[in-house]
Amino acid sequence: MTRSLCMIGLDADDTLWQNEHYYRLTEEHFRSLLADYAAPEMISGRLLEAEKRNLAHYGFGIKGFTLSMIETALEVTEGRAPGAVISRILEIGRELLQHPVETVPGVEEVLEALAGHYFLVMITKGDLFDQERKLAQSGLGDFFDAIEIVSDKTATVYRRIFSKHGEEPERAMMVGNSLKSDVVPALATGAWGVFVPHELTWVLEHVEKPVDAPRFRELPDLRALPELVASINS
Repeated sequence: MTRSLCMIGLDADDTLWQNEHYYRLTEEHFRSLLADYAAPEMISGRLLEAEKRNLAHYGFGIKGFTLSMIETALEVTEGRAPGAVISRILEIGRELLQHPVETVPGVEEVLEALAGHYFLVMITKGDLFDQERKLAQSGLGDFFDAIEIVSDKTATVYRRIFSKHGEEPERAMMVGNSLKSDVVPALATGAWGVFVPHELTWVLEHVEKPVDAPRFRELPDLRALPELVASINS
């Protein structure tokens, strides 16, 4: 007999509110700063390589992205990046930390429908201060029973979060736009993994869909979540 669903974890960036859009705009600005030194595609490729290298050192978030931009600028210019360029990179990094919070369509209605019926946990990774800022500005904080800001999302992390809040993975669900971070590791614990695609998902979050996993589900957008939850618990 299937045990009923009690806990729902929701990703934040590009699941509850827009995020990647601002990174794309910042990257375009960054490429324009180095237009005299390399082609845009080369700059983006070098930046992605720097981000991959630096994840283990700086983690996810804007501060690590800013440091990766500086490193890329020094590589592309062979160490000759003007001070004005480095200064502007730092400035656009600070601007990224202050971008407005734009929630996804229907998010308040979805959370209102679920709150009080299920234990809701926002599970997000990235810079602590930035995620706290966005949560406060979003106005969504009161819908959640718990907030978990983690350095990375793995099966071990999800098991710890579920256990911390007194629930077994089999009675939990994780919802998000990243197959790699939100869905696959949650499925590995025995929880439900719900994929809500976003048109702008960071390339490092792409993996194959776990279509054979019995607890994998995909929704067209977040507004379909209450109906899915109801069908699972019916």
